[in-house]
Amino acid sequence: MIDFRYHLVSIVAIFLALALGIVLGSTTLSDSVSDTLRQQANQAAKSAQQARNQQRQLQEQVNGQEQFAGVLSPQIVADRLKGQSVVLVEAPGAGDDSIEQVSELAKNAGAAVTGRVTVQSKLLDDDQLMTIDELATQLKADDVEFPEDADAYDKAGAVLAGALVTRDPGESGREDAAGGAVLNGFKEAGYITVTGKPGRHATLAVVVGPATPYAYEGGGDDNKALISLASALDAAGRGTVVGGPSTSAQEGGLIAALRDSDAEENVSTVDVVDTPSGQVVTILALQNEMNGKSGQYGTGAGVSGYLPSPAPTAGKNG
Repeated sequence: MIDFRYHLVSIVAIFLALALGIVLGSTTLSDSVSDTLRQQANQAAKSAQQARNQQRQLQEQVNGQEQFAGVLSPQIVADRLKGQSVVLVEAPGAGDDSIEQVSELAKNAGAAVTGRVTVQSKLLDDDQLMTIDELATQLKADDVEFPEDADAYDKAGAVLAGALVTRDPGESGREDAAGGAVLNGFKEAGYITVTGKPGRHATLAVVVGPATPYAYEGGGDDNKALISLASALDAAGRGTVVGGPSTSAQEGGLIAALRDSDAEENVSTVDVVDTPSGQVVTILALQNEMNGKSGQYGTGAGVSGYLPSPAPTAGKNG
């Protein structure tokens, strides 16, 4: 808002200055008109400077708040995910910095991070639907169930979720042959890459969405594919949070699409995950997910607040 105002008054000042120059070069206008235009130009320039000062002050305030959150975040999240494990899922176009920061903060919160799964853009290609359907059906474990009327992405989401997360504390931290076959199959097909040991069945999942909305033909279907995966992870584990920058809550963004879908009831979202405070909110949202509470957080449309309110109490997990 301040940027727009600043640019607007700057443009007005320029045009007033041009008008003043024309007037001063004309012998047909009176000196009083010239004086009036000069005063208006000076006032516009003063307003532009005030807007610049206000913008700078607000930016310094935001920077200070984020520095505050960054310094204190390890203490704020301490023990909130104690005894849990987290798997990180990166959508095509996601920012790597956000993933790394959330990973470190999850460890500060007492959780183990099993690994990272990076979804490749090939998985979202329309011409891969039949292959994805066949692969998911082939790799489906006996304990994995496909939703009714499941499409290829619903099946892929269910199969991948079964390999990555669990609700059973006894399975947490363990790899199994069926899950390994799923991850290997999707890797060999070029649909995912992995780092760490994501097959060790985490209890919680964080999906980080793309920084740039899928604002192209077919982008809505790509968002649905990722929402299917997030929903499957939430159903198979103890909870899932989808994070992204503020752009992800804009039209065409993954979080905007999720908040406009049935998944909103079960999957939490944070649309400021690229900021230190937003990363703290992601940990709080994971803690709430463990206790059966989902919410939409951040600054974009559809949020219930910047963070869960009341915030969950440290060490109190169901």
